[in-house]
Amino acid sequence: MITWLRAYQVSWLSGDLIAGITLAAYAVPVALAYATLARMPPQVGIYGYMLGGLGYALLGSSRHLAVGPTSAISLMIAAAVGAMAAGSPERYVAIASLTAFAVTVLCLIAWALRLSVLAKLISDSILVGFKAGAGITIAVTQLPALFGVPGGGANVIERLVATGSQLPGLSMPSLATGLAALALLAAGGHFLPGRPVALGVVVLSIMAARLLGLAEMGVAVTGEIPAGLPEFGPPSLRLIEVEDIFPLAAGVLLLAYIESVSAARGFAEKHGYTLNPRQEFLGIGAANFLVGLGHGYPVAGGLSQSAVAEKAGSRTPLTLLCASATLALAMLFLTGPLANLPKATLAAVVLTAVAGLIDIPALRRLWRISGVDFAAAVVALIGVLLLGILQGILLAAFTSVLIMLVRASRPHVAFLGRIPGTTHYSDAARHPENEPIPGVIAFRPEGSLLYVNVENVLEKVLAQLAAAPEKSIWLVVGDLSAAPHLDLAAATMLRKLYATLKAQGIRFALIGARGRVRDLLRRDGLASLIGGIDRAATLDAVIAPQKDGFAGACGMPNISSQEAGTGSKPPAG
Repeated sequence: MITWLRAYQVSWLSGDLIAGITLAAYAVPVALAYATLARMPPQVGIYGYMLGGLGYALLGSSRHLAVGPTSAISLMIAAAVGAMAAGSPERYVAIASLTAFAVTVLCLIAWALRLSVLAKLISDSILVGFKAGAGITIAVTQLPALFGVPGGGANVIERLVATGSQLPGLSMPSLATGLAALALLAAGGHFLPGRPVALGVVVLSIMAARLLGLAEMGVAVTGEIPAGLPEFGPPSLRLIEVEDIFPLAAGVLLLAYIESVSAARGFAEKHGYTLNPRQEFLGIGAANFLVGLGHGYPVAGGLSQSAVAEKAGSRTPLTLLCASATLALAMLFLTGPLANLPKATLAAVVLTAVAGLIDIPALRRLWRISGVDFAAAVVALIGVLLLGILQGILLAAFTSVLIMLVRASRPHVAFLGRIPGTTHYSDAARHPENEPIPGVIAFRPEGSLLYVNVENVLEKVLAQLAAAPEKSIWLVVGDLSAAPHLDLAAATMLRKLYATLKAQGIRFALIGARGRVRDLLRRDGLASLIGGIDRAATLDAVIAPQKDGFAGACGMPNISSQEAGTGSKPPAG
């Protein structure tokens, strides 16, 4: 907070004030809808925006991120806390509030351990599938309110079956109200982008409910919302009293952090300032701490609400403070009319808000460009649909790590040929016109050499050696220019390759190794075995003296004793 306040300019004040009021106008209907989705009292959603914004403004590093309840976290709370509460509404609210405190604790731990790498646990392709699955799941949960039926079921398929079986008893007034709200929201989003269209639709719905007596027609309404500000206090439960609270909080934090940082980075790049990913843990933690004190449920930064504030002229987190003040006034003086708000309208607000989560063009792009990334997105999508939001986000994280390991375990190994008419070399498989190097196998692993992939690399090199005519190969050269990192297993593999080649009378050389890679190979002793590793050596320079017998048995051109890492002439062999 001190950072942005010190640099604050008076000329920004009007933009922040207008953006804050606009954000509050956007937040009211969305907060009510998400609280309903989370099975929490409707005012709790507004508390989330009010208190979450205050907390984030104090410690967050983004100037434009808006914090409040999100659709995915709301559904995650509904799915997980319901089973933990054992049917008690009071315990349900207490556990949801305790989850916000647990998220705060995990945020502090993550900040202390510098775990901002969490933002990279889930790839963009996985995130596309996860968001689509979350959007579909959330949309299905809103169909009963739209149709005016009870609904039911524990997952998407069960909910669809339950809703479908209840359609003969649907409420036409509820359906008409919901469809009218959807039409107005869609039209407003198209013709009035960046405006608080949802608030206007809510006002019209309340007026229609009063004038037409929709409640008497069977249209479910929000009901009385307690006026006033939240009561602050510590949680009524202790963390150790609720089993599985930390797994739930970890899932919430993972989702909240990824969603918040992804949105915040976009605005930081657009407006030319630096985001501190580690600091975001403190911002999210402070937001959830205040929300927990107000007996709310976990919050996170979101793209949609942040975009609303940014388009309205937001320049700094003062926007969040203005929005919180506006929401406080609304809770003090404007809760009466909200009692007549049709739930079908809230369902329409949620359906409109989550429509952007289902990014069909992005899925098509994955299908067109990368089958592996598309398959990963589909796994995440299906995982969310069948397992739920919490299990889905954990499955998405696991899938991302698994894909990373699979890719790392199978790096491409390029076998090099001479580019015609030059002294340069490139992958012969990609460029068949390259000239083969007589008597030489030159390979270039395109990726770090680690314990997960070294055997794969060794097998490819030995297979290439075995495919060559007997005793036709006198030199094997490893080009490490595309391997930024090696571990001890890689050094062991290179030693094994050296021993295999030496037994067949074949010389071995390494070129292109980076500084830290050279250091590791010198400490391991391999550099001495092969005659040193010259950082300036090229493939052409290695081949010429080797072919002429210039370097003797050492297998490398002459190098300085300092570069070889020894104080004497490199040993033979």
